[in-house]
Amino acid sequence: MKVFSNDEVFDYSWEEVSTANWRKYCPWNDKSTHVIAVDTLSRSVDPESGILRTERLITCKQSAPKWLASLMGGNETSHVFETSYVDPVSKKVTMISSNLTFANIISVQESVVYQPLSATKTQFVQNAKITALCGGWQKVKNAVEDATVTRFGENARKGKEGFEAVLEMSRRVFREEKEKARMEVEVQEKMAA
Repeated sequence: MKVFSNDEVFDYSWEEVSTANWRKYCPWNDKSTHVIAVDTLSRSVDPESGILRTERLITCKQSAPKWLASLMGGNETSHVFETSYVDPVSKKVTMISSNLTFANIISVQESVVYQPLSATKTQFVQNAKITALCGGWQKVKNAVEDATVTRFGENARKGKEGFEAVLEMSRRVFREEKEKARMEVEVQEKMAA
């Protein structure tokens, strides 16, 4: 088993990050083109805690090293099952995901947590446990795990850049909408006077 860990800080409030998280895989993010589709399977709010629980199926197209792709049948499309919990009271977003594709060959269990560090900064903590389940030599298992950890590192770097773009666009759009609403109120007040 190999572990990938990543800790980042976004210069955005928890409210901005937790809202933009739902748009992380959108046209504004040109760094996550490997995500083909995100399908929401279920969504519910716990009436006692207020926690929003969402289950999603994420479909990706990722190129793996040729030797690994051939080991896994050459299929570049994969599916990931994600369960997320948004706790508005403790201001914490927790996302747990696992691979569905090739789960008999490799297990990837990932957790991501967003929590505020201050009113204007949000911490992102990512951990992934990668375990090659394929039979055979330990060298092959190590190579599969190492290749997956390397890919996680590459995707983490691109993911941060892409999410920064989504956060910036979200902030700009919300600012423009707020200004538009303020101007509409001013016009209505002048018309009423």
